[in-house]
Amino acid sequence: MKIAIIFGGSSFEHEISIVSAITLKGGLKKHTPVFIFVDSSRNFYLIESGNMKSKFFSSKDYLKKGKKLNLVKGGFEAPGMFGAKKVDFDVALNLIHGRDGEDGKMAALLEFFGVKYISPRVEASVLSYNKLYTKLLAESLNIKTIPYEVLNRGESREITLDFPVIIKPVRLGSSIGVSVVKSKEELDYALDVAFEFDDQVLVESFIEGIKEYNQAGALGKDWILSIIEEPQKEEFLDFDKKYMDFARDSRVSEANISEELKEKIRNSFKKIYDPLFRGAVIRCDFFVLENEVYLNEINPIPGSMANYLFDDFDKVLSEVATNLPKEKKIKIDYLYINSIQKAKGKA
Repeated sequence: MKIAIIFGGSSFEHEISIVSAITLKGGLKKHTPVFIFVDSSRNFYLIESGNMKSKFFSSKDYLKKGKKLNLVKGGFEAPGMFGAKKVDFDVALNLIHGRDGEDGKMAALLEFFGVKYISPRVEASVLSYNKLYTKLLAESLNIKTIPYEVLNRGESREITLDFPVIIKPVRLGSSIGVSVVKSKEELDYALDVAFEFDDQVLVESFIEGIKEYNQAGALGKDWILSIIEEPQKEEFLDFDKKYMDFARDSRVSEANISEELKEKIRNSFKKIYDPLFRGAVIRCDFFVLENEVYLNEINPIPGSMANYLFDDFDKVLSEVATNLPKEKKIKIDYLYINSIQKAKGKA
């Protein structure tokens, strides 16, 4: 199967998306990747597999050596002197982290142009891109979340949560703009940093020693769930550590936890995933406190698609690609307009 990996985008996480795409290239053993790069100006370029190196993009060599593409009905085309040539692939994979990819823009474009794609659909993107909406989604599903408050740029900075707290821009991933604040004296600076990236900020209780577990998966004909990982825990994963994390392609060890806790985490994942995230491979990050499971974040497009958590990632993509949700076809028959015209004697 040929998979068009779409990456880059106009996002603070542009470079991380490039790293993810390069890493995923090595993670696909049975499928053939086709690479479509979206630059910061939102132009599409077909990139040869041999040019999938970070310097190729940072040096802007793609402008000279990449083939500019247009998104058209059914896929992508490269314009040429003797007519446009269609890019050959079976399904697209949205690997744009942050804005453009995770906020629903790419999903909407691919849906509108009738391109088969693996990615969260528009509604799922909206709810998982915005950390506040993610909290509200979890609460609606009776899944616990850590206590939080929301602050808006230009409004009061007073919080009622006890310190320490963690500050996060509402619409950003990869730990960009994130700070752990241990006292009131540190709060203003941390908020200044977060407000550089977003006009709304999430303030959460920071609980020392809390356990964190990651579960990835998808729903094809049946559930395809990864192992549960316990990430190496420091105070929190900053941008540099997350950046390196996105370059992971080696298999990780399964968390040493009870079957009962595994089942709780898996059940929480399934409640979040189905039916909202059908057609996507996602990763959910959970906290566990006193044997209770809390949702931390939904990663709708995880770094390198969390391929390192699965035994056979090619099989995962095959399962999802052959069980994609289909948009309902709406028949337009103009009965309403014709009935009006008929009533006016203009039929």
